[in-house]
Amino acid sequence: MDASSETFEARLTATAREVEAVLDTLLSSSVLNGEIARPERLRSAMHYASLNGGKRLRPFLVIEAASLLGGDRDAALRVGAALECVHCYSLVHDDLPAMDDDDLRRGKPTVHIAYDEATAILTGDSLLTYAFDIIAAPETKLPDAAKVVLTLALARAAGIGGMAGGQALDLAAEKQAPDEQGVVTLQAMKTGALIRFACEAGAIIAGASPEDRTRLRQFGERIGLAFQLADDILDLTSDAATMGKATGKDAGRSKGTLVALHGMAWAEAKLAEHVREAEALLSPYAGRGTVLTDAARFIAGRKS
Repeated sequence: MDASSETFEARLTATAREVEAVLDTLLSSSVLNGEIARPERLRSAMHYASLNGGKRLRPFLVIEAASLLGGDRDAALRVGAALECVHCYSLVHDDLPAMDDDDLRRGKPTVHIAYDEATAILTGDSLLTYAFDIIAAPETKLPDAAKVVLTLALARAAGIGGMAGGQALDLAAEKQAPDEQGVVTLQAMKTGALIRFACEAGAIIAGASPEDRTRLRQFGERIGLAFQLADDILDLTSDAATMGKATGKDAGRSKGTLVALHGMAWAEAKLAEHVREAEALLSPYAGRGTVLTDAARFIAGRKS
């Protein structure tokens, strides 16, 4: 690992700690204005699902994209925490027996194993709903218009036309493998939509121009593709101890992936291409885009 990589990973780790501190406060037992009560078992499961490890890459992208364009860091931290709630909800539901049926997540028992299946379903429901609460709350110091734009963008990224729809396509792929375009669409929805939102959200928080918002959204699309391609490579080359979750499941279920369709050499070359395209999108920002450029390279080169 070179010095640049060490610096980036230190920054990623430091930001993750900030995000986790926000999540810890948000998921405390304190009842908020308008709430009636916080059932302890459900609150505990939400806390477990959200604070059981992870790189916090999506909130990191929100924060760094906002920083690039002069956005408020505290607001970006809260929006990043909201996004992480959506991401963690998706993992809880993805692990359920009716979905991917996993017992391990981030090296620990999944929520339906640590608690029970009904609690896991309610945990996901509650985390998803809470994300929009966090964005709308007065503590998120943004203009109401920006909150509306963020809420709409996150809903579109998380719902039928984004992540949830991608999960539906992923389940269908177990019965009939999609063609190449089908795989690209599935992955852009299931994995890429939240990453795209993370980058675009930074521009929204900063009140940036439509051109900057489009550029950051396109950057998010490229690194989303890179993230999923790297994930597919790791699913074939890594192990459960390193990944903190089961590996080899896509091949075991005969799911179509771009690696399976084209081979490892093609996948590695395509991964490098996605990173080059992402870097090119940041070229107008010169040195100010270094952290996000490093994030693209980190995504492509990650080992877990």
